[in-house]
Amino acid sequence: MEEPEEINKRELMEYYGYKGKLGNLKYYFRYLCHWIVQTLAKISPHPGISVKLQRIRGVNIGNHVYLGPGVNLDDLYPALITIEDYVSIGMHSMIFAHSNPTNSIDIKKHYYPRQIAPTMIKRGAWIAPGSIILAGITIGENSIVGAGSVVIKNVEPYTIVGGNPAKLIKKLDREKSTKDD
Repeated sequence: MEEPEEINKRELMEYYGYKGKLGNLKYYFRYLCHWIVQTLAKISPHPGISVKLQRIRGVNIGNHVYLGPGVNLDDLYPALITIEDYVSIGMHSMIFAHSNPTNSIDIKKHYYPRQIAPTMIKRGAWIAPGSIILAGITIGENSIVGAGSVVIKNVEPYTIVGGNPAKLIKKLDREKSTKDD
């Protein structure tokens, strides 16, 4: 029977198209490089450096984006995260593009297999500190995710959500936004 660690490695190698001994080497090298760059981005004293490091990892990041200290963008599938222009992500927030019950073979095989899905933070959104955005979620344009929220459903544009799980708190007045422009 295949062990859980072997299943996880096989799934990742298949996703990236790696095969054989050379693929195995590429797999470990990729993981190590991404881990180093992600760690540097999380401890960077300047948000601009964090953004550049995350772009190196493959995260799609627009202009005028703020990443607070300790922000974690998916370790394994960074290219599936898109952060549009004028987005602020508060410290110690986490954004995922996958979920995976790593070591429970029964849960993994029969109930919740690895899920891989693009995650998008639209233009002007504000993700307050300590928030968690799960795989496959879209945060709408000019929306606000309250501090410490866990977002398990898409967030509509111009809304405020908060809590665990995040729920609608308030709809924002779009007309105010267009008057100021």
